[in-house]
Amino acid sequence: MTTLDHKTEPGRQNGSIVWKNLSKYVSIFLVLALSGIILLLRNIHTLEKLNCQTVSTLYQVQSSIHSAFTPDGSSLLYHNHSYCVHLGQEPLPKEAQEERYLLESIAWPEAPPRDTPLRQTSDPAHSQFTILSAGGGREWRVGDQLEALVHMHDFQGHPKRHGGDFLLARLHSPELGAGVAGQVFDHRNGLYSAMFPLLWEGSARVEVTLVHPSEAVAVLRRLREERPDRVFFKSLFRSGFLSETTMCNLCLPANQQPLCNYTDAHTGEPWYCYKPKMLGCDTRINHAKGGYQKHLLTNKEALLFQSGVNIKVPIRASGSDRVVVQPEEKDKPDVDSSSGRVVPSGFYFQGSWQALGGVAVRQFNDSSAITQCLKGKVVSMYGDSTARQWFEYLNAFVPELKEFSLRSPKNVGPFMAVDSTHNILLRYRCHGPPIRFSTVVASEMRYVANELDGLAGGPDTVVVISIWAHFSTFPVEVYIRRLRHIRRAVVRLLDRAPGTLVVMRSANLQALDSEVSLYNSDWFSAQLDSVLRAMFRGLDVLLVDAWEMTLAHHLPHALHPPPVIVKNMMDTILSYICPVRSKRASGDWWRRRVRG
Repeated sequence: MTTLDHKTEPGRQNGSIVWKNLSKYVSIFLVLALSGIILLLRNIHTLEKLNCQTVSTLYQVQSSIHSAFTPDGSSLLYHNHSYCVHLGQEPLPKEAQEERYLLESIAWPEAPPRDTPLRQTSDPAHSQFTILSAGGGREWRVGDQLEALVHMHDFQGHPKRHGGDFLLARLHSPELGAGVAGQVFDHRNGLYSAMFPLLWEGSARVEVTLVHPSEAVAVLRRLREERPDRVFFKSLFRSGFLSETTMCNLCLPANQQPLCNYTDAHTGEPWYCYKPKMLGCDTRINHAKGGYQKHLLTNKEALLFQSGVNIKVPIRASGSDRVVVQPEEKDKPDVDSSSGRVVPSGFYFQGSWQALGGVAVRQFNDSSAITQCLKGKVVSMYGDSTARQWFEYLNAFVPELKEFSLRSPKNVGPFMAVDSTHNILLRYRCHGPPIRFSTVVASEMRYVANELDGLAGGPDTVVVISIWAHFSTFPVEVYIRRLRHIRRAVVRLLDRAPGTLVVMRSANLQALDSEVSLYNSDWFSAQLDSVLRAMFRGLDVLLVDAWEMTLAHHLPHALHPPPVIVKNMMDTILSYICPVRSKRASGDWWRRRVRG
């Protein structure tokens, strides 16, 4: 026993020594573990606060690196847009036929060779227009149609021999506060005719502007078909302390990484995000614009988009750019509308919009008149920020309307204003993706067609829709599909509630420079606008012609038109809601002159 005790004593001493040594490091281990947890939580918090600008910068860096290995900075992912176009529900045979007709109706003249040097492209400084005479030496009179013949030349002064330039024209009189949009016809040989109806007495000045040369339009067409990713989006995914941000778009290459499919169950409208590495697709929190892809053009193509050189530059007149219009000739016979005369939707006179068809446009210059018109009405506005601009106008101009806080992000919505005394409800909600707003809660991402299906409708319901600006980067087929779903919902709404008033807003002109042109060119908007008008023609739907209202006005173009134009737009809508039956519409005299 004595020998055993003697042998075990050193073991106990060694164990005691080891435990003492380990105890020295326990505190160190605990401090390291605690520091690691704190660092992890701080990183997660930083990741959650990753904002749009940061993500945009990251993607821009990624794009810059990628462009260094891609010829001319073009993406290899989007060389074929067919997978983007044919996503979603298959159209009915009749709808597919309509789509082919729509695409043919907006087909642009074939462009010159892609490698055309700048000196051989359209130059507004060398081009000119001439006002053709009235014929027979007679004077211009109200009711006549004026034609200006545009001769396009290149930078060397040589006449152009093909068409495809994108031109705008207007006739205006600053002294009278008058203006009307002209219609441009492409003869496809370097000549263009700008046609104007003469609607007022006195001075009238012709203005013709080159928005883009034909060679630039060819580049825009290529970008629209091959680079639907040039505006990209992102979504934040979160579960507990873990969060991730991934890129999203209407069409994403499926061979890059796994996708989350957010295709709408009712409309079939597609939307996708790259799946987070550590989270499920059902943890999506929000949607936001990520940024704009850069390096879209070659150096040669970039020369076609120069502010002050070939983007929205006026073309000079070879002679006088003015005419003096005399009063309408008495007992002049009516003119058949099939004779090729242009009939705009309206014109400005003394700063006010005068419609040439439908109801007379009243001037709602005080808030009490607006309140009386909207009494007992529910006005629902859907769409992009140009629809939100109308909500903001009414909410600011009518003091009786009190905005009810829905705790929505600024400039995003949804928004609601109420006048409980006069039983007025005003609402705005943005349309579903693609939408380039800063941050939209995922649960608030709703498609216009679905919202319309949720309306009861009726004579006290007004629906206003503006959807165009966020579709300019996608193939036109994408826009046709979206309008098709909205049109179906409008037809269903009018069937169940025939008294519902539905108003569509057209696209409008905006300021352009070398960068904005690649994403939001007026050429993109003009194509979409033509599609919208054709698809809703014949339905019991009214149109606010924002295109002509911005083209005919003397103020500079802007994505969000200035207040004076917005007022004229709202006067038009309110005149639709509260028409004056006892007075002759302001455009009746012109409709009598041009029989349809």
